[in-house]
Amino acid sequence: MAKSQQTFNKLEKEKKKRKKKQDKAERREQRKLEKEQRGKLSFEEQLSYVDEWGNMSDTPPDPKKKNVVKAKDIILGAANRGGIIIEKQRTGKVSFFNHDKGFGFIMDSKSNDRVFVHIGQVEGEITENDTVSFETENGPKGLSAILVKKI
Repeated sequence: MAKSQQTFNKLEKEKKKRKKKQDKAERREQRKLEKEQRGKLSFEEQLSYVDEWGNMSDTPPDPKKKNVVKAKDIILGAANRGGIIIEKQRTGKVSFFNHDKGFGFIMDSKSNDRVFVHIGQVEGEITENDTVSFETENGPKGLSAILVKKI
């Protein structure tokens, strides 16, 4: 007598395949029923609104709470990251400056703090060991020198 050609694994694979097919047909029927139910709703019942915090809501927004934004009040470009002047007219010595990359550091004469300086904030030319006067502001990574002038 010959053995059956169907093994246990083949039977299991066929069962899984039939189950997937059946689940897919059930989901298709469910979507069809939901679509029919949606068709019975009025247009107003189908609408959804988004509130000022981005949450979905069934009720329309209150026109009394509407905020009016003027076009001139919209700021384009990068956000201001501080820009608050900490101290006016400090003096120090340029401890490092790389002209190729356009930045360096100033050693403050009073507090011996290292303050970052960008070439865009320098008025004129500076090199290492120059004495400069500057003001400081909060930058993205700490204190930054602005209005740097060679003394």
